[in-house]
Amino acid sequence: MRNQLHSSGCRAAAAATKQITTKFNLATHYINNKKIDLRQTLTDIKQLDLAKSYTYAEYLTWRFSEMVELIKGKVFAMSPVPSRKHQEVSALLTTQFVNLLYGTACKVFAAPFDVRFPTEGKTSPEKIQTVVQPDICVICDLSKLDERGCLGAPDLVVEILSPATSSKDLHEKYDLYEKFLVKEYWVVHPNDGTVLVYSLDEQNRYRPSKLFGVSDSILSSVIQNSEISLSRIFLD
Repeated sequence: MRNQLHSSGCRAAAAATKQITTKFNLATHYINNKKIDLRQTLTDIKQLDLAKSYTYAEYLTWRFSEMVELIKGKVFAMSPVPSRKHQEVSALLTTQFVNLLYGTACKVFAAPFDVRFPTEGKTSPEKIQTVVQPDICVICDLSKLDERGCLGAPDLVVEILSPATSSKDLHEKYDLYEKFLVKEYWVVHPNDGTVLVYSLDEQNRYRPSKLFGVSDSILSSVIQNSEISLSRIFLD
């Protein structure tokens, strides 16, 4: 009887050890073959320390529902629920880009879609401190695409302004896109029915276009033979 009890105890201990090991394995995540313990990750956005600088590797482990972006390691919250007008303009503009780019080497992506900006050629997640989700982006160098999104600057970026994010789009993101040589940056005002296009000049500085309105069409310098009709975007 004593031997049977001892054997049962050993089996129970082994089963418990296996269960703990299984739980540990389920609580791990691998980034570039480096194991990260997900039990130490954040599950509530309120756990973020806004005074801290974060990396893309940490960003990948976050498990809260809110969408955020990183710019130079600083956390920026995204608009929780875009307006109907915002979503309509995004869908209609994306559709025009899809039609224009059909059969070309370029591709268009709409948010949510991660764009990472590495500095000094440091492309590992632990070194990247900037990852944003433009409303729309066009990428013609397809070598920049991977399973996580885009690594490097898109050729064209569109941001559709909303009250919660307009300051970030007009300041931090403007500076970011100019620094990393995004060739064209379109700023769309959905409520005003206007678009302002910033294009890089010979000194790699942004120069604004005229303010385009609903009766105008935009010819992109990035996409050949492209004409975006704003009357097909701003419907009301």
